[in-house]
Amino acid sequence: MLPSHKKDHVRERLLDLARTDSSVTGAALTGSHAAGQGDDWSDIDLVLAVRGDLAPEVDSWTKRLYDEFGALHHWDLASPPSTIRVFLLPDWLEVDLTFSPEPAFGPRGPQWHTVFGRTADLDPFATPDPDTLIGLSWHHALHARTCIERSRSWQAEHWISALRDHLITLTCLRLGHPASYAKGAHLLPDDLTAPLEATLVHSLAEQELRRALKAAVSLLTAEIELWDTALAHRLRPSLTQLTETE
Repeated sequence: MLPSHKKDHVRERLLDLARTDSSVTGAALTGSHAAGQGDDWSDIDLVLAVRGDLAPEVDSWTKRLYDEFGALHHWDLASPPSTIRVFLLPDWLEVDLTFSPEPAFGPRGPQWHTVFGRTADLDPFATPDPDTLIGLSWHHALHARTCIERSRSWQAEHWISALRDHLITLTCLRLGHPASYAKGAHLLPDDLTAPLEATLVHSLAEQELRRALKAAVSLLTAEIELWDTALAHRLRPSLTQLTETE
């Protein structure tokens, strides 16, 4: 991994390039560096406000990342009207460059530090919808059981793990912690995370898959109860049925 002082040099060089780019009217840091919490493992997350068409700027900056910084690969993350281009540099340095039209340049969450330019007042990012997460969770539980019955062990493991991810998201939401990508999981108390260990699949044996699914469904039932008692009462018999063996 690239040491922090070398990463700082890359970040400052990128900001210098932004300041001298006539099409760039603003720049901001996001992620851990915006909150002053960057370390050797942090990405560089930079948002650029672009005057006019984004495409020429995206192409120009992509060439810079390869020519000057030795980029190894890049890919795009859809985020209209902006373009997020994610670069891999040597020593596993990830650089996320967001190119935003000027009206879309502004904070949508707490991790934002304006370096220069005028920001717009934007709506915050929407938080995950608990009802949708609950629906996805029983969906995943059902498909895990279906895959077990069809002897599709790897697919069953996939659905059990996906169910656990939603359990973590629901718990983080309920307690007011960051919910996306398990970013708030480390803030959850041990009495809530310890039971999740039982949902880990230790082998692809049918008995083990059934055990992990039963543990996950039990935790799901308890979590739904905390969100919606009436819904939990309606779903409990069906969820219990999923973990029964004939």
